[in-house]
Amino acid sequence: MDVSSLSISTQNYLKAIWSWQEWSDEPVTTSVVAEKVGLRASTVSEAIRKLNEQGLVDHERYGHMTLTEAGRLLAVQMVRRHRLLESFLVQALKYRWDEVHEEAEHLEHVVSEMLVTRIDEYLGFPRRDPHGDPIPRADGTTHRPDAVPLSDIEPQGLVRVERISDADAKMLQFFAERGIVLDAELSVAAGEPYSDAVLVAVSGRDAEPLRLGPAAAGAIWVSSDQG
Repeated sequence: MDVSSLSISTQNYLKAIWSWQEWSDEPVTTSVVAEKVGLRASTVSEAIRKLNEQGLVDHERYGHMTLTEAGRLLAVQMVRRHRLLESFLVQALKYRWDEVHEEAEHLEHVVSEMLVTRIDEYLGFPRRDPHGDPIPRADGTTHRPDAVPLSDIEPQGLVRVERISDADAKMLQFFAERGIVLDAELSVAAGEPYSDAVLVAVSGRDAEPLRLGPAAAGAIWVSSDQG
């Protein structure tokens, strides 16, 4: 089955389930999917029931859900489309990284597989999109970078930015203006006691350390830059 044969809503549901599982160990629930696709839980619940009947989702009543192998392959096709489109918009059309998510959301439903393949070739087969999310290969294989949220690490030493969540465009603008971009090297220190904040200094920038709260620190995924 090709992803183009699916309805737009089915494409969105499958992509939402896969995207949640990619970066979180938390189970996928109806409420999670409802939040990601912007619909009521009752609407999503009925849609998931139909996906279960079609063999695309395993879901127990009032329980958690996972993609079947067929569902996963279709979801990965959608993720590949989305991330290649984001990359094309930034590299070829000079969009900012905070402008591309919504554009790609619209375009991913209408492009052909031939166009997706040509974009991949044109860009030189990129491994990640503008936000650091890995781009699945044409055969469906994926490779997630060895990274964790900045909020989860010991606040000391050097780290390298591997991914930044694109869920909040204004936060992306904030980060970009302060040099927190992919591959940036950050020096991380603890914030004030009981503040739940971390202090971040960007290597190569002569500026005061930034105080990042849990939401901002949780949006930045990093790897160790030591050793």
